[in-house]
Amino acid sequence: MIKNAVLINQGAEARVYTAPFLTHTAIMKERFKKLYRHPILDKRLTARRVIQEARCLYKCRRSGVDTPVVYFVDVNNSSIYMEYIEGKTVRDILRASTTVTDVTTLLNEIARRIGVALANMHAADVIHGDLTTSNLLRRESNGSLVLIDFGLSYVSALPEDKAVDLYVLERAFLSTHPKSEQMFASILDSYAVNYKDSKAVLIKLEEVRLRGRKRSMVG
Repeated sequence: MIKNAVLINQGAEARVYTAPFLTHTAIMKERFKKLYRHPILDKRLTARRVIQEARCLYKCRRSGVDTPVVYFVDVNNSSIYMEYIEGKTVRDILRASTTVTDVTTLLNEIARRIGVALANMHAADVIHGDLTTSNLLRRESNGSLVLIDFGLSYVSALPEDKAVDLYVLERAFLSTHPKSEQMFASILDSYAVNYKDSKAVLIKLEEVRLRGRKRSMVG
């Protein structure tokens, strides 16, 4: 591990640190070894995921999505160095929204920006794979909506995959933030306006929702 790196989060796939990089403070995301896999296979699969994540971040930025700037990809050490962003997650903003004076205006603006970001991401055929309100960040400097944590991302042009992406975010909203139905509806409105192929995705979203309800009924 790099000198002076500070662990700030650990998930199922990777550890996330703040670390010095040249003249910047950066985020270093390090995928760790899976001991249950053969070492050669594990190194190959991990390298593939690191490269895939970096490529998806690059594709999103080219499509107009605000994502962390990638500084360096260290495939040998299964690490990505990227921009450290000052800001609050949408999860934290929603939880603190009762203390905000003009909360309706703020949440409407955030919903619009989320819809635009998802539209641009899907226009680039990037599937995030883990959309939650913790992976949506509002920049402190200019209020821009940033998508983070592309560890499960991949490329697909299928409306079904894009619909599942939206469904995962919808479930995250409804399970974590009570009474957020209207905000998610506003996100979908913004998505529809800003993504020319949204109609097919939204039709698939209804099908995905129906399957989800059936699974809930069956238990």
